[in-house]
Order: sequence, then C-alpha cells, then structure tokens
Amino acid sequence: MKKTLFYIAGTLVLMMLHSACSNVQRILNTRDTEVIYEQALNYYAAEKWAKAYDLLEFCEPYVRNTEREDTVSFYMARCSFMLHQYGPAATQFDDFRHTYGRSVFIENAEALYAISLYNMCPPPERDQSRTTQAIVAISEFMAHYPDSPQMPVFQDMTKELTWRLHEKAFINAYTYYKIERYDSAIIAFRNALKKYPTTHKREELMYYIVMSGYKFADSSVEAKRYERYMTMLDSYYSFVMEYPESKYKKELDDAAEVAKRYIEKNKKEE
Repeated sequence: MKKTLFYIAGTLVLMMLHSACSNVQRILNTRDTEVIYEQALNYYAAEKWAKAYDLLEFCEPYVRNTEREDTVSFYMARCSFMLHQYGPAATQFDDFRHTYGRSVFIENAEALYAISLYNMCPPPERDQSRTTQAIVAISEFMAHYPDSPQMPVFQDMTKELTWRLHEKAFINAYTYYKIERYDSAIIAFRNALKKYPTTHKREELMYYIVMSGYKFADSSVEAKRYERYMTMLDSYYSFVMEYPESKYKKELDDAAEVAKRYIEKNKKEE
C-alpha cells in the first residue's frame, strides 16, 4: 500500500513539473515577444520566479535599447535572488548598477547586490575575501542612500560581518599558538590587535600576546631568555592596566612571577 501511495505521489509531482514546463514552453513557442513579456510579468507578480526568469531571459535580447531593458534586467536578477542563487544574482545586480545608473530600480539593485554578497559570506574559519567585499558593498549602499529605511538592517549586517573578520584574525593568530610557533603567534596577535583595536576579542588577543611571550621566553636558549622575559612583562603590564579584573589575571600573574624571578636571579649573577 505504501509503495503504491509513494508511486502515485511521485507520478503526481512529475506530472505537475511537466505541466509547469509545458506551460512555459507553450508560451515560448508562440515566439510572440509581447505575449511572452506579459506572461513573464504575470509569473513575476505571482512570485513564480523560475518561470518568470525563463520568459524574461527569452525577452532580454528583444528589449535592448528600449524602455523595458532595465526592467527585464532587474527582474531577472531579482528572480535569481529569490531562488537563492546568490552568486548569479550578485553578478547580475553588479552589472545592472554599472549599466543603469539612472534606473528607477538602482537603489534596490544596489541593496540586493550587497545582500547577495552578504548571503554568500562564509563562516570565520574560512577565507574572508567575500566578507570584505560584502562590507565594501554595504558601506557603499549606506553612503549612497543615508535615508534608506533599510539602514538599520545594513548596519546590523556590517556589525555581523565585522565580527567575522575579527574572529578570523583571532583564529589565524591562535593557529600559530596552538602549534607552538610562539614568535609567529606574537606577531599575528599584535597585528590583529593593531588592525582591529576595538574588536570583541581584544582581551583574548592581549592575553595570548602575554602567554605567547611567556612560552617563547621559556623555550628560548639561555642567551635570549632574559630579554624575552622582559618583553613579555611589558605586555603583561599593559594587560593588567587595561583588564585589572580579568578572568585571566591569576594565570598571567603566575607567569609574570616566573619571569620576574628569572630576571631578578640573572641580575644578581651579573
């Protein structure tokens, strides 16, 4: 019985898909651009994005250099967007904004271009080139349309994408720490702090600068240990001045005591 029901359901789905394709194909077979254009607008209004796109794509070469050209171009891009095809949509909206700068759709096109890029941004663990591109596009939109009612949405997107960049910078630096390349970790943590001084990871970055310095000094040859402990203490004092109540303070206090004892001992021997 279940197999029969499954077969019937599958057959109905195939019939519906065939019917939908047949409807679009029948419209295309008329070769009447006016009919096809009107039907494309009907499908678009009904939010049948795939059907609308197919018909609009047919119309595209016939509407060039007419008043419908930007409409077809924008509608096709928006169909791609609504179908969650953000890569093609971003390309189409980017082409649109560079081609139809005076179109009535330009503000929406620039907004959807930025949102398309936003939707393509990867998690912090992956390369963030796309995230940087999205932030630029969002910033451009906000600069061009400061009175847009969508401004709060774009501000929130900027905050989220900036958070991802900060996370990525931290992850990259922490990778060096994890594999015990403490000299490289110090440089990477410092660079991340310099590039993003207001990051939500600031306390952690400063903590790992101290700990990387401590472990780097501790694993160094005797001739370089004194100087490296001194450098580590500089970063320690910077940390405790900024975060006197930090959850990391006890651990860093202990590391600093080791460094101080070593420095004091070697001063006496000198």
